[in-house]
Amino acid sequence: MGILIETQNIKKSFKTEAGEIQVLKGINLKVNEGEMVSIVGASGVGKSTLLHIIGALDNPTYGRVLYNDRDIFSMNSNSLASFRNTEIGFVFQFHHLLPEFTAFENVLMPALINRSIKNNGRIKNIDIYKKADEIISQLGLSGRKNHKPGELSGGEQQRVAVARALMLEPKVVLADEPTGNLDTATGEEIFKIFMELNKERGITFVIVTHNESLSKRCHRIFKMQDGLLFEK
Repeated sequence: MGILIETQNIKKSFKTEAGEIQVLKGINLKVNEGEMVSIVGASGVGKSTLLHIIGALDNPTYGRVLYNDRDIFSMNSNSLASFRNTEIGFVFQFHHLLPEFTAFENVLMPALINRSIKNNGRIKNIDIYKKADEIISQLGLSGRKNHKPGELSGGEQQRVAVARALMLEPKVVLADEPTGNLDTATGEEIFKIFMELNKERGITFVIVTHNESLSKRCHRIFKMQDGLLFEK
């Protein structure tokens, strides 16, 4: 099992009226292929900031993020956008579904946006509509696929978000408080889906969570404190 993701001395600062605030002070992390890793810590310590940098949604002030030894921030903007869209799936606490579209259309959206899908070797020459249907079925949403987000429960909306994250068959899923807005039973259901995807498909997960009971079921747990990351 090789190293899929490596962060090297990641630092992140923000300029405010009161001066510069250093949120990340040198984060070094290695995540293996097929691993489930959780990151815990108090609110405001920079967990989400780190996840956004790992997912190329934000740039570090200093340091490198490597995927299979390739520095993603050395890519040009188009290559980085393509990498982010095809290699990484995102699941957030607030589902960020498009309210005017059905569950099926939301799941399909990454493939419609990414017109280069046919150049992606993992899912080349597929029927994207059939694939979206299969993913929705696997997540138990077949009977709800024509409903809009406002007509779905919180758990159903999060399952749609998970299905959308899987549409382009990413190697890694980055999840930011994916159960934080759900009741205990529904949060457990979502986490079980993650565990099944990890076991059956070998998808790597990096999960930011306040739920320590769920985090303990990951392969490894890291705690963020004072801008640094420590393995528990």
